Amino acid sequence: MSIAYLNGEYLPLEEARISPLDRGFLFGDGIYEVIPYYNGKSVGLMPHINRMINGLSIIEIKNSHTADEWKTLLDDLIAKNSDLGENLGVYVHISRGTDTKRNHAYPENVEPTIFCFAFGIKSPEPADRTKVHQYSLISTEDLRWQRCHIKSTALLGNVIHYQEGHSSGNDEALLYNAKGELTEGSSCNAFIVKDGVISTPIQDNQILPGITRRIIIDSIKADGSLKLEERTVTMDEVRNADEVWVTSSSKEIAPVTKLDGKPVGNGEVGEIWEKAFNIYTAAKFDY
Repeated sequence: MSIAYLNGEYLPLEEARISPLDRGFLFGDGIYEVIPYYNGKSVGLMPHINRMINGLSIIEIKNSHTADEWKTLLDDLIAKNSDLGENLGVYVHISRGTDTKRNHAYPENVEPTIFCFAFGIKSPEPADRTKVHQYSLISTEDLRWQRCHIKSTALLGNVIHYQEGHSSGNDEALLYNAKGELTEGSSCNAFIVKDGVISTPIQDNQILPGITRRIIIDSIKADGSLKLEERTVTMDEVRNADEVWVTSSSKEIAPVTKLDGKPVGNGEVGEIWEKAFNIYTAAKFDY
């Protein structure tokens, strides 16, 4: 039985109740995070927490916990759900809270709703080009809002794009802006490889500051054996890349071998993916 946390109380997930006047329900007015734990060890826990705290500040939701208090809360929740398996994810959802009416303006004197629950996740993919799951994607113009750097619970734009990929029998949708420049996936960040050089879009308001993305960039630069650039990436470059990856806390580094029905590179998982995945795997529990 999954144990959830709701506004200071641990309780069975099926007993958790939130008012329909909660602004998270009415407006998607909130911030969320999803954090993986493998055999009780978190990946990027403090970067996730700090991103969440920053997001709360940007949209002016009161945060009554320090980063260390958040860490203790989430570690405790994982411990209470150890019967769910060795590998768990924890979902954290903080809305502005429940008002007495529906009004677009931020209400005063309401307490945020804090909801967290744990769930089983799959084991990490093997760092083996012959065994890893290969992803198939479509590409489509990015029609979401212009504040994608905020990890908002208002995910309808992402959901619609993700469904485009799902409905066409693919794993994801890769997005590009009106200039034909790569932004990210509907639920992930994106990288390409050409002639041994790894490239990923610059962090701006068009993409989420992904924690896995940051661990990949930092660990590869620290290792020094691969070249990585943060820069503008065009869709022409994506379509002519030797490798394409999508990255997230749940996917880690997922190799894409088909885009819009055509093979990426030679249609096989690349050597650079394998090297990068090994570097990331060695470093991920350090964050």
